[in-house]
Order: sequence, then C-alpha cells, then structure tokens
Amino acid sequence: MIEKLKQAIKDSNYDAALIVSPENRFYFTGFESSDGYLIVNENDAVFITDGRYIEAAEKKIKGCKVVLQEKKASQIKDILSSLNAKVIAVEADRMTLSEYALFASALEGMELVADGSLDAQINEIRSIKTSEEIEKIKIAQRISEEALEKILNYIEPGKTEKEIALELEYYMLSHGAQGLSFETIAVSGKKSSMPHGVPDGKIIEHGDFVTMDFGALYEGYHSDMTRTVAVGKATDEMKEVYYTVLNAQENAIRSIKAGLSCKDADDAARSVIETAGYGNYFSHSTGHGVGVEIHEYPNLSKISDKILKSGNIVTVEPGIYIPEKFGVRIEDMVLVTENGCENLTKAPKELIIL
Repeated sequence: MIEKLKQAIKDSNYDAALIVSPENRFYFTGFESSDGYLIVNENDAVFITDGRYIEAAEKKIKGCKVVLQEKKASQIKDILSSLNAKVIAVEADRMTLSEYALFASALEGMELVADGSLDAQINEIRSIKTSEEIEKIKIAQRISEEALEKILNYIEPGKTEKEIALELEYYMLSHGAQGLSFETIAVSGKKSSMPHGVPDGKIIEHGDFVTMDFGALYEGYHSDMTRTVAVGKATDEMKEVYYTVLNAQENAIRSIKAGLSCKDADDAARSVIETAGYGNYFSHSTGHGVGVEIHEYPNLSKISDKILKSGNIVTVEPGIYIPEKFGVRIEDMVLVTENGCENLTKAPKELIIL
C-alpha cells in the first residue's frame, strides 16, 4: 500500500506526507495503534510510535522504518530534515486544529500544505481495493450473513429491538468477527421509519416491519448490510413499499460499472422510487464506499460527479421511510468491475414474513 503513496507523492508538488490519523496509518502499514505518526516521501517511509507498540510494530510493519517516539515535534522535524523535505502535506480532513498548530510551530522553515490534496490522493488510493482487501471484506460479509440467518429464527413477537441487536452482535463476535462495523441498528414498527433509529426496549409486535443494519469487522475491514423483514403478516401497502425499494436497489445494481458516475448510480435507484410516488420518503444517498472505515469514498449521491472505477466496493441501500407508519431499507455491497459489478452480499432479498 505504501508504495502507492510514494508514487502519489512523486507525482505531487510536495516533498513528503505526514500521516496522523489511525485509519490511514493502519491502511498504509497494516499496523493498528492508538498512537503514532507516519512520514512518507517518494523514496522512504518512517513510522514513529511509543513504547507500548514499538516491539509489535517492528515485527509487523514491512517496507517502513520503525522508530521509537521520543520528542514528538522535534523528532518529526529531524526526520523530515533528513529526508530533505521542505513542503509537507498533511491530512486536512483528519488533522485536528491543535495538531496543525503544533506542527506549524515546530516545523519552522518548512511549509505545511493542508489544502485537501493529500486527502484526495489517499481517498483515491484506498478506494481501489486489492484482492487481499476484497477477500477480507468477503469474510466479514459472510460472518454478517450467518448472523442474519441465525436471527431470522430468533425474531418473534415479544422480543425487543435491543435483544435482536444484541443477538446479532453476539453471533458475529463469537463467530469470527474481531469487532462490529458500527452500532447495530434494529428498529421495528413505526420506528423503522427512522433510517438510523436506535434499538431499545420496544417490543416486536405482530405485523411489524423489522429493519436490521449491521456489519462485522475482520482483520481491519468492514462489512455492511441491511435487511427488512415482516413479522406475522405484511399489508398490501407494506408489500408495495418493500418491492419498490427492492426494484430500486436492483436497478441501481444493474447500472453499476466502471465509468458510471456516482450521481447516475444514485439516480438509477432514486428514479424508481420517485416514479412510484415515494420520492419524498427517500432521505439519504444510495450508497457509500466500504473498507478500513465503514464510510469511505466514493459516495453514490445525487450531488457527486465522481466516476466509479474497477475495484471500488460500495453499498447499494435505497430506502423508503414513511413517518408514523414504517420504513424499508435493503442494502448490499458490490464490487465494481469493468463491465458491471459483483454482488458480495448473498443473503436473500425477497420479502420474508416470519
């Protein structure tokens, strides 16, 4: 991964990059830590960390010199000076104001570039998944799907939303997940009209929709999926909304391929929902990238003109949310290819009535 960043720096108008965020440190080194700094120029890379991590980092990190952190700011300046770096790019989207002030003062005689150019380069690099990354995401997704299969035999009237969320999480964590992608969403009945509703003690009732949005973390990579099921029965209106969402999602998936704009991918889903008369009830974008973070570049949004590329992994998750009634969301992850996309989500999508 780090070689890609070296090449990006070589093609840029700055001499080195100073990486402070844990997400990007992990992406480029494969080493997870709560503290550390990564300095990269077109020829070299140096990872600085404290005594808690130094031994593990020396064993884990390849293609990057590992240095024990001493005097943070002056040490970083010394390393940059040894690399003959005068113009230093930083993560404008991730560096805090206090960090920027610290380095602006400490790196006297050097120029800090915080114009977002480094962030854009890193986003582009991270958006193209390697075969190893794809495999980890697939494993995370399989864990999630096994949890879904398990939970379908658990949901019944009398259970609470919180119990469903906890059961999903327990299954994932006890069957290979090293963490959760995010706090599990499990909402039912009228609460399912809230896209990011919080599960609580609400009891599942006969005739409810239950929407579950969840994912597993595997070796630093996330999965993300959503399924909506009915308990006991579904009214004609519930079925109409459900299949409108499913048709919208499938239309978007059919459209996705390298060269398609994110805006057009979003429109492929949104237009189906609007045509069915539910456009005012689709309140978020159609999807987002997934990788070492649960929300990554690119975004399938009506305001994004970015172009999809082979190797992107994005969610496709349209929804309809009718206040005081119910909501439906169906979410898969797909891998963009030159001629289409591969759906990484294998769970069934036809309406399930438990």
